[in-house]
Amino acid sequence: MEKYNVIGTMSGTSLDGLDIADCTFTLNEGKWAYKINHAQTFKYPTEVKNALISCRNFNSLDFLSFHNSYGCYIGKKINAFAKSNKSEFNLIASHGHTVFHMPERRLTYQIGNGAYIASETGITTISDFRTFDVALGGQGAPLVPIGDELLFHNYQYCLNLGGFSNVSYREKNIRKAFDICPVNIVINHYTQMLGKEFDKNGNIAKKGKINEVLLSELNQLEFYRKKNPKSLGKEWLDEIFIPLINQYEISIADKMRTIYEHISIQIANVLKGGNTLVTGGGAYNSFLIKLIQEKATSEIIIPDKKTIEFKEALIFAFLGVLRYRNEINCLSSVTGAKRNNIGGVIHLLPHMLTEFRKLSNLL
Repeated sequence: MEKYNVIGTMSGTSLDGLDIADCTFTLNEGKWAYKINHAQTFKYPTEVKNALISCRNFNSLDFLSFHNSYGCYIGKKINAFAKSNKSEFNLIASHGHTVFHMPERRLTYQIGNGAYIASETGITTISDFRTFDVALGGQGAPLVPIGDELLFHNYQYCLNLGGFSNVSYREKNIRKAFDICPVNIVINHYTQMLGKEFDKNGNIAKKGKINEVLLSELNQLEFYRKKNPKSLGKEWLDEIFIPLINQYEISIADKMRTIYEHISIQIANVLKGGNTLVTGGGAYNSFLIKLIQEKATSEIIIPDKKTIEFKEALIFAFLGVLRYRNEINCLSSVTGAKRNNIGGVIHLLPHMLTEFRKLSNLL
């Protein structure tokens, strides 16, 4: 049996905070198993959150400087997390925070320099998981499906309700996955106009009425007619989705109720039979879950709190293990790349060099 103790980090588009998960992975007779030992979300200070939002508009020098300083920030939070939980690990896998994602222009960028994480923690760090796939003509997303395939194979569908919703499933022995529609990122956008951070259990949306004309326009957006694989980014939200909604002079509650209906329709269009594991912050939104349950023909399963909140951090930790083992961690069947690939840049500390060479079959 092989065993790996790894820290995984994730910062999602909804900007809730930095997720850190202390994970153990074991490989026994070709089968992977996992355990989330400890996990925590570090809520972003206002200045960090604002910088993550606005850094896309920084000049080049300030952008690179923030890329490094945010890496230091991640490293310091990992150190604090490890000290608090007495975590023992020998590898860090950090997704960073997506600032640009335009695969049609062969461009993606996750901020949070892995070299500075490694420098801050003294632990070998793997980062920049998406760029190689985009270079190979892929979407660079979603990356989670390889984890769904190897760790969560008991479910027909794995649905993440984060800033955007994405789904992973197996069809004719091939893993398929794609982004479905925006969720928390657009819900939070309108909720914050009312001075609230998020729409707890859909309480604001419940008070609104569906605008059928807006709903029809949202459902007819070109993205939903695209063939898979496909992915969404904040650029699409800012340039297409939100401007369309803002053309309608209706209450925020009505906008939100219409958005909820749109989300549930798009998700239900995908979930056909079997069972569905639902994770991400949206799993706590009882009104949204109710709407999805009413429309979908798949059994909706809400797991334990750690899995809901930290599945993505867990799987990025796992992607780091696969990268460290020089094994495929990105599937062309879900990203559209020319071939399966091994993504991630390794910032290797000297004390890990011998072990890495053994894994790489170089000794």
